[in-house]
Amino acid sequence: MRDDEAALDIVQDAMLKLTEKYADKPPAELPMLFQRILQNTIHDHFRRQKVRSTWTVLLSAFGEKGEKDEDYDPLETLPAKSDSNAAIDPAVALEQGQIVGLIEQALARLPARQREAFLLRYWEEFDVAETAAAMGCSEGSVKTHCSRAVRALAEALLAKGVKL
Repeated sequence: MRDDEAALDIVQDAMLKLTEKYADKPPAELPMLFQRILQNTIHDHFRRQKVRSTWTVLLSAFGEKGEKDEDYDPLETLPAKSDSNAAIDPAVALEQGQIVGLIEQALARLPARQREAFLLRYWEEFDVAETAAAMGCSEGSVKTHCSRAVRALAEALLAKGVKL
């Protein structure tokens, strides 16, 4: 993880889950239980982050294209109550939602290792070494998985008529 505070929160959550649910287990079993709980907690964190990122991307589409301000909040640009018919173009909103759906479907059809490598490298912005460590494989394997995933996603999206 690139965010030290989030990493510490994840480890703390995993430790709390271990003590709450498995305090009665023999000490020899605790390291393996902790590893599994930690992995699940990390996956939960990334799932939540993915949902947050999806909404951020969708909401950022409402803002101006050149907007780079860190304090920019797309919700502030939406009118609180609109009495006119000049709202956000429903066709554009529909198209954006469909594209996100197609990308998620294409990702779901990737083999598990390719999907994991792709999401860690390009969604979570891990470098090759960090991804290899997280996946428990070599850096060459990460590069191969990522290359195949990108090719498969591009082909799947192109077949649906999506050009990014």
